[in-house]
Amino acid sequence: MTTVGIPQALLYYQYYPMWKTFFQHLGAQVVTSPPTTRGTVTSGSARVVAETCLPVKVFCGHVISLVGKCDYVFVPSIRSIERDAYNCSKFLGLPDVVKAVVPECPPLLDPDIDISKEGKRGFYLAIYALARRFTWNPLKVKEAAEAAWQCHMRFQSQTREEGITLSCALSRMEDGMPSDEEGVNPSSATIALIGHPYVLYDEYINHRFLQRLRQLGAQVVTPEMAQIQELDRGVTRLIGKPYWTYEDEVTGAGGHYLDSQVDGVIAIIAFGCGPDSVMIDVVKRYAQRVSKPFMAITIDEHTAEAGLVTRLEAFMDMLRRRQGWEGKA
Repeated sequence: MTTVGIPQALLYYQYYPMWKTFFQHLGAQVVTSPPTTRGTVTSGSARVVAETCLPVKVFCGHVISLVGKCDYVFVPSIRSIERDAYNCSKFLGLPDVVKAVVPECPPLLDPDIDISKEGKRGFYLAIYALARRFTWNPLKVKEAAEAAWQCHMRFQSQTREEGITLSCALSRMEDGMPSDEEGVNPSSATIALIGHPYVLYDEYINHRFLQRLRQLGAQVVTPEMAQIQELDRGVTRLIGKPYWTYEDEVTGAGGHYLDSQVDGVIAIIAFGCGPDSVMIDVVKRYAQRVSKPFMAITIDEHTAEAGLVTRLEAFMDMLRRRQGWEGKA
């Protein structure tokens, strides 16, 4: 049986159930790289120039960990998934980067997805071209694509309708069991944690930030828990129209949660990310305008756990004092 490897990094957190379902319906076996470790980051960082952003370094490390474990590695080039909004350059050139820095990598499955330019027809052609490695039967490809899309819709509905994180939904779909996140009791402070899933849910690079928030007594909400319409309104409120794909994960979520009943908003971004630096500045300015507590944390492979925890504890202490002062007013 043909084996397809999927790196547990970048867009894995949003699309893994869909990708897995698609390849399995084509008769392939899917394997994933292990969770990020120090070795993953070190091996990936050693292959690229220093200026490369942390998510790409991590991704390359995951690809290296798949060498010898699969027949193909799935590394799509996703340019856009909607009209007039484009992805960060790291996604556009990801297959070329992997081929250049991991020459021992198995052959890549690297479809080029560009909805803005090619439209839906181009998207369908890319799917059929990808599936030819496994079958020439168009009906089988169509069935696999439809099953994958239905799986993706169920995956998204869990996070939005039940208010759970992507990591929790992934645990449910993989193991059939609730994760440790479920059953958390409501607390006195609700914190919105915004950012891209590959930063929010990689526990090694963010030093288990989400879990630490909960340990400090916070109830956490994330971008994928908001409705699509709410995220769209958040983008419109802050910048008018989206310029980058996945902008709703930062700008949209920031705009939505800053106008909601959360007690504070924390953004986590990767050092060296151009689009994120612009989006975070917009969110920060809006937070000042509406007088909502906001903190931005930038991480890279050198971020110290102690410093991150100190900033988090200080932010939570500030919220408690603020709530106390407001209660006395």
